[in-house]
Amino acid sequence: MEELKPTERTRLKRLPQRGTFERESIYSILDEALVCHVGFAYWDQPYVIPTLHVRDGDRLFIHGSAASRMLNTAASELPVCVTVTLIDGLVLARSAFHHSVNYRSVMILGNGGRVDHRETKLGVLRALVEKIAPGRWRHTRAPSDKELAATMVLQLPITEASAKVRTGPAMDDEEDYALPHWAGVVPLRFVAGSPVIDPRMTPGATTPEHVLALAESFALRAGHR
Repeated sequence: MEELKPTERTRLKRLPQRGTFERESIYSILDEALVCHVGFAYWDQPYVIPTLHVRDGDRLFIHGSAASRMLNTAASELPVCVTVTLIDGLVLARSAFHHSVNYRSVMILGNGGRVDHRETKLGVLRALVEKIAPGRWRHTRAPSDKELAATMVLQLPITEASAKVRTGPAMDDEEDYALPHWAGVVPLRFVAGSPVIDPRMTPGATTPEHVLALAESFALRAGHR
């Protein structure tokens, strides 16, 4: 299995046994997560902005307004840090100190680049929509030239990255295992509710199959984890 080369910036210093540089692990976490957080510095002030993302091969794409401070900073090829986190469970220990969460996370470091090629940009936007709701793109109006001009797409190569994962029960101190306090894991999963139709839809409109399938897909994903 191919691995990314650890760097001084991505090598895990605390609990390194939870870390991995395997591309497959990193990519699976990125693909499941709906939101990433982009960290950058602007005039010596740190910012962390949440946004949607999509991966294509060994590149991560994010998008937003062409006036976005975050995207314009990153598009200037200044360094950024992108992170995603998935929470799988609450870990309740016998001691307050050892309470934790089961999680899967990824950190990517690098310099972003702006995507200006029209068809590439359109392809990224399509991939973003399809990631949120598979099959949705053909049921929508495609972006106009004006909308494309108002949207910036940024690409970040996934060349310097690492993942960190925690699974399993609490790790209490040995002497605490004799305590009577309950310990265990409360599993968490991300599920979708029933679709709510827009009040301005044409009277009598029904919810299409691809939307109905969306809620079920989250339950299936959570069940297979």
